[in-house]
Amino acid sequence: MASDRRDRAVRAAVGQALLTEDRPVAALLDVAGVRASATALHAAFAAVTDAPVLHAFAVKAAPLVPVLRLLYEAGLGAEVASPGELALARAAGVPADRVVLDSPAKTPAELREALDLGIAVNADNPQELARLDTLVRQAPTRSPLGLRVNPQIGGGTIDALSTATATSKFGIALRDEGARARVVRAFLDRPWLTRLHTHSGSQGLPLSLLVTGVREVYELAEEINAAAGRHQVDTLDIGGGLPVNFTSDEETPTYADYARLLADEVPGLFDGRYGLVTEFGRSLLAKHGTVLARVEYTKTSGSRPIAVTHAGVQVATRTVYDPVSWPLRIAVYDSRGRPKEGVPAVEQDVAGPACFAGDLLAVKRSLPLLEPGDIVAALDTGAYYFAHHYAYNSLTRPGVYGFVAGEDGSVRFATVRPPQTVAEIVAEAGGAHPGALLSPVTGICPNGEGRTTP
Repeated sequence: MASDRRDRAVRAAVGQALLTEDRPVAALLDVAGVRASATALHAAFAAVTDAPVLHAFAVKAAPLVPVLRLLYEAGLGAEVASPGELALARAAGVPADRVVLDSPAKTPAELREALDLGIAVNADNPQELARLDTLVRQAPTRSPLGLRVNPQIGGGTIDALSTATATSKFGIALRDEGARARVVRAFLDRPWLTRLHTHSGSQGLPLSLLVTGVREVYELAEEINAAAGRHQVDTLDIGGGLPVNFTSDEETPTYADYARLLADEVPGLFDGRYGLVTEFGRSLLAKHGTVLARVEYTKTSGSRPIAVTHAGVQVATRTVYDPVSWPLRIAVYDSRGRPKEGVPAVEQDVAGPACFAGDLLAVKRSLPLLEPGDIVAALDTGAYYFAHHYAYNSLTRPGVYGFVAGEDGSVRFATVRPPQTVAEIVAEAGGAHPGALLSPVTGICPNGEGRTTP
């Protein structure tokens, strides 16, 4: 069981000094769990279609090169949304024909690079299509080119993650007056435009709403192909968005649930006429990550116990700023990394180290009473948590370690990202230029020439 592997990994992390007084936060990633999720994704779609499917991992969910390489070896490509994410995918060895570029703000240089490499590109708007017109005329490309549309089907329970609302910034809004006809015309005018893309959102969206968005895009593809009199749109990128259960170890809904519902509601999607692309992220990794933090102090305030730990807003930014949408489960271990058992549960707060009152991982949570030296584990944090450090108070980034638990009880770790040092923080904060703002101000222009301002 995943929970058994996690318990063994926590104890091993303490025993192998990955979590110490000097390094009081560490992040663990269950390699076997990640591989199992990748296998489940492939199997779910293989069960409903023989059509080619590229499962492109959404790099934003875990922009870590070893993670991208692990997923590539498990049969996944990469969906990227910036030059940095593209560079990470390339560093992981993901080939161009398994990379998809999505972003609402691609520069001409980004588009040119993608077309030179042969990477699939989904344009976001008519202005970007006009840029592609110019680039395609200037030089032939092997890049598959598509267009993102917003079906405007409504939002889920987390507004910030709902990308198919009436006013979403993503894609061309299909229900705006005249928009659908303009999209069809855009395809008829561009024989090289062969893909349609949609992504309705992620956490907070029910499967039924995700399916509705996919159906809208499938019907649009049918309309375009009928108008063109040929099979111009040959690939549908249906995005990702499978929500994650943050209330227990159970992985639900499953990829199989989603694929079956798609097959029931949009059968033409799987009859072999269309290639498919998916862009799952959180659902592949969330359940397989754990953030560990030592309890430094405990106190009581207003009669409520508070445990002050070293993990807060810097690793759990979404939870701290929006705890209702992003509650995290907390597990408690003793100083040796063993589950803390036989201790009565008490309502208490689990606080982070940052200097503001709202830096809390959990509020009034019933847990075994925490003591200094204990370890709290923030569960389900394999995506978007330890990979997206928030540098509040110049807190260091924790080390990230993948682990494999052997049948003999052993646990082996591999460093995914080493812990950040204080010296690295100083360097990133301009430590090499302490006098840069003294009068007269001397700086370096972007073109490399010196400039002095009196």
